[in-house]
Amino acid sequence: SNGYLHLGHAKAMNLDFGYAKHTEGYCILRYDDTNPTAEKQEYIDSIVDTVRWLGHTPKMVTFSSDYFQELFDFAVELIKRGLAYVCHQTPDEMKKSREDLTPSPYRNRSVEENLKLFDDMKNGVIPEGQCTLRLKMDYAHANPNMRDLVAYRIRFTPHPHVGDKWCIYPTYDYTHCLVDSLENITHSLCTLEFENRRESYFWLLDVL
Repeated sequence: SNGYLHLGHAKAMNLDFGYAKHTEGYCILRYDDTNPTAEKQEYIDSIVDTVRWLGHTPKMVTFSSDYFQELFDFAVELIKRGLAYVCHQTPDEMKKSREDLTPSPYRNRSVEENLKLFDDMKNGVIPEGQCTLRLKMDYAHANPNMRDLVAYRIRFTPHPHVGDKWCIYPTYDYTHCLVDSLENITHSLCTLEFENRRESYFWLLDVL
């Protein structure tokens, strides 16, 4: 929901809805609306209109933002299991450590400290851009998408679907696989640019 649909989307939709019909299943239209700074109601309205104009009928229309509470609860559980931590690295510092295959200096914070900091993030105590919640994966992994991905960031921006209830928002990589599971998705079809994200997709599902 962060833009208008284009020809590439039409091709993907034909595959998605066509495969669902071929297997006697159904297709869900989901807005992965995880970034409030990029979402607009006009995009939301345009997308569903375009899907139907192309002749497709989704079984239901859902929003990732409908699951923000469940996603937050999963993040708390990951922290409790020692699988997520609050990181105060700047974007440039994080980029360099990921390229150099070195751990964040905040990676080994205690569970208690991470829970307190994540609660502060949720309650708007920490300024935007000062920290993130990262998954404790494998900082030296050959696949860059396994190097402690960011799960949550702070955004003091109202969301077109859920309003100003939240000031922390989950990333797409954190959200996509979990909402697939919550919606009982059996076939999550992605284009090739997402191929190297499948490893992190299944990692997160497995640890939860």
